[in-house]
Amino acid sequence: MTSIGIIANPASGKDIRRLVSYATTIDNNEKVNICKRIVLAAQGMGVDEVVFMPDTFMIGCAVLDSLESDRVLKVKLDLLDFEIEATLADTIRAAEMMEERGVGALVVLGGDGTSRAAAKGISSTPLMSISTGTNNVYPAMMEGTVAGMAAAAAALMGDAARECCVRDKKISVYVNGVLRDIALIDAVVSDDFYAGAKAIWDPERIRRIAVTRCHPATIGFSAVAGAYEIVEDTDDFGLAITLGSSGRGVLAPIAAGVLTPVRVQSAERIPLGGDYAFTAEDRCMIALDGEREVRVQPGDEVRLRIDRDGPWRILPRKMLSRAAELGMYNVE
Repeated sequence: MTSIGIIANPASGKDIRRLVSYATTIDNNEKVNICKRIVLAAQGMGVDEVVFMPDTFMIGCAVLDSLESDRVLKVKLDLLDFEIEATLADTIRAAEMMEERGVGALVVLGGDGTSRAAAKGISSTPLMSISTGTNNVYPAMMEGTVAGMAAAAAALMGDAARECCVRDKKISVYVNGVLRDIALIDAVVSDDFYAGAKAIWDPERIRRIAVTRCHPATIGFSAVAGAYEIVEDTDDFGLAITLGSSGRGVLAPIAAGVLTPVRVQSAERIPLGGDYAFTAEDRCMIALDGEREVRVQPGDEVRLRIDRDGPWRILPRKMLSRAAELGMYNVE
């Protein structure tokens, strides 16, 4: 049985950055609509089953009810069975269960934080992230129909699908030698010490930024590094910068509609397998892909390691081109 998994985060795109910037809001009803298009496209490509993560808005149930009511649902649609916590732990658990179940591809609707959580739950399942969050460096703006087709093609290809994926880089965060967490895009060190609203947005409190990739065409704190030096996802290195009151000034889009001048005191490339290390002078917080996650005490030894052992990210255009070569669109 060929299957794909869908993780749609009902909380994505609703954080504090909606109050301090001009970010777009994609409501949960639109997430349902996107998911319906994913299901119908995957069904049309020949997938047998679509598995949903349970959530507080019951997105999977809404998709099922709507498509059954319209009498267009032919594929089996299932919902994972576990007690939800309404946190990122749900995404991690769902991703783990879907990989154990053997889904051929995983589609995630959310922002950088949702993609990061999904990546923590899988090791080999091809991943495709659709942007419905605030900071969306990792996810891509994509029509649900195209996403469903690409995910279905990956599932139908099996192991050969990796030819149409890229193995992403990842930041591993160590504190005093202990692995604490990971990030797919950036690890941002700030003067904050409490999680609060989780999302990080105040540039005055940022001290260090480490990235796997960065570009001024993105939104968020990785854009600060990107305004200093561009690092592509295919480059075999990352970048770490230190901010301060002196140094080279850059203008960066740290939030939607918000261009902020900051000063980069120093910068250094981090090769794959290399570390960016520092000793904390004061209490601080490390935000991972926009989420405040790791507290650091004075004197703690922090090490940010970059490797290319992140998720296998589906390249939709390449995947669909390969599907055409294999005759997946042919009909009798």
